[in-house]
Amino acid sequence: MRDTAIQVVNFSHFYGQQQSLKNLNLVIYRREILGIIGPARSGKSTFLTCLNRLNDLVPGSRVSGNILIDGQDIYQPEVEVAALRRQLGMVFATPVPLPMSIYDNVVFGPKLQGQTNRGELDRLVEDCLEKAGLWAEVKDRLKISALKLSGGQQQRLCLARVLALKPEYILLDEPTSGLDPISTMKIEDTLRLLKKDYTIILVTNNTKQAARVADRTAFFLMGELVEVNETGIIFTRPSDKRTENYIEGRFG
Repeated sequence: MRDTAIQVVNFSHFYGQQQSLKNLNLVIYRREILGIIGPARSGKSTFLTCLNRLNDLVPGSRVSGNILIDGQDIYQPEVEVAALRRQLGMVFATPVPLPMSIYDNVVFGPKLQGQTNRGELDRLVEDCLEKAGLWAEVKDRLKISALKLSGGQQQRLCLARVLALKPEYILLDEPTSGLDPISTMKIEDTLRLLKKDYTIILVTNNTKQAARVADRTAFFLMGELVEVNETGIIFTRPSDKRTENYIEGRFG
């Protein structure tokens, strides 16, 4: 029996009077890659920000229903939001390296949390860059500015920076949308390796990417979860005609 990590129950999200997510019910299993596909404005990215409560920062944002992570409702008042966001690390579509060295980018978060032991920080940098698939490319250049890296390298550095905070979940919002095919392949290879230690939720506009890397795929449309299933089933015999039409490029 699969181990449930996140359970979404009758969950809706609103920006003011506009409803962006409609009564979602979804189970996310531990150590899987869940791909989320759907056209623009279908609620994919909003769902990610609801998982780590970045939506709290948007004026007029409100929710109903429940999101349970490890059995705890994350919208209860006793939840420490900063700790939640460390638990669910986020990688955005556009790489945002800090204007400092590669090394200092990775250790930025741990230093803020009080980690000062240089040996521990050195080991953390190597471990996180290795997990992000970047160590071999930068191990002799850790002191150069992160802004000198290529776009694909910057994105993997941002992933390493998230890993340095020791999350349990990795949320990715179209992480390869601006990258070339080789950089995209490296990111995808990295995600496959990370799956053994992390639960990964990947929002992508590239249906072929979801087909390549996701264990299960969810199709969102106009704020609704149309269906979710094993990726092979979603792409070969979806249960809903709207899913089939989207995958075959009839809209989107």
